[in-house]
Amino acid sequence: MNPAGTVGDAALLQPVAATRPSDPETGAPDAADRARKRAAVHELLDRHGAESVVLRSAAAVTWYLDGARAHVSLAADPIVTVRVTRDRDEVRVTDNETGRLVAEELPADVSIVERPWFQALDDAGALDESAVDGELRSLRRVLLPAESRRFRSLGQDAAAVLTAVLRAADPSDTERSIAARVAGEVVARGADPVVVLVAGASRLGFRHPLPTDAPLGRRAMVVLCARRHGLIANVTRWVGFDGGDSAERRADQERQQRILEVEATAFRATVPGRSLGEVLVDIERAYADHGFGPEEWRAHHQGGAAGYAGRDPRATPGARDTVALGQAFAWNPSAPGAKVEDTVLLGSAGVEALTVDPAWPTTVVDGRPRPVQLER
Repeated sequence: MNPAGTVGDAALLQPVAATRPSDPETGAPDAADRARKRAAVHELLDRHGAESVVLRSAAAVTWYLDGARAHVSLAADPIVTVRVTRDRDEVRVTDNETGRLVAEELPADVSIVERPWFQALDDAGALDESAVDGELRSLRRVLLPAESRRFRSLGQDAAAVLTAVLRAADPSDTERSIAARVAGEVVARGADPVVVLVAGASRLGFRHPLPTDAPLGRRAMVVLCARRHGLIANVTRWVGFDGGDSAERRADQERQQRILEVEATAFRATVPGRSLGEVLVDIERAYADHGFGPEEWRAHHQGGAAGYAGRDPRATPGARDTVALGQAFAWNPSAPGAKVEDTVLLGSAGVEALTVDPAWPTTVVDGRPRPVQLER
């Protein structure tokens, strides 16, 4: 026991024998990916002349622990911190959580530092994550092989959830009932429903429509952010119930086609070496080019890099984070009554949509299939 009620190296336990279940699609923690992450953080320590760094955020902790569920509450910070030293990775945890984390979550090559839940840890002398946040974000921007497999599997599951729920939806269903079905399907696939938004016809003017008891009506939008192995897939889908060839429906289709053209500009602008701020400039111009107001981009964020945070980071004016091959993105152009959002992976041949379900209807925009409204 250290002074002032803190726990330090005296509480260090031997490396754990973790038994995190192996996912048939993505596998258990990947030793090769873990070694690359450790080497990258050691290089960061060298640049700063530091002996250790403490990782605290959900994005940094889950990235470094290769997708371990380091949370209890979806809305709270991780229940562990990770102190990366020159010779070991210390997972610092309250002793009431150790058993479950060792049995189900942690990689097998970490050491444990325990403390009672009411005592603080002593991280004196360590470099804090907040001092190197941008560097850590850069380290995790390019997905490693196991991460790419996990993200692709998650994206397919997230898209399939929305297909299943919206195919069975009825215009009399409430927004909350749809959100409940989406959340249940996500959990059944071993993921966390981090965000579920639903807007029926009466609430389509809201960009972040938390679900209410309003009915879906003739048309609805559903947004899902699903997290598994620390990675977050973002996807938006639309469903319509009026059928036929009404003027209102044609107007909806025309507006959605124009927003897909804005998205196509975002994809073309996502080029290795460009900054997110530069990509955003192209997106801004695309709104005016495709018949929207020149200030429409200001009405809602346009997305950005994806991965271990919902956006890692968002594209904002002047943002300096640069685009890299192997990086994921989720752009979400929107206007009143129109929005498109998928999580994509940038490869040498361009962007690959990860949130794809072959059963969902599509149209071809700029040479690639893009989602359209599901007509019921």
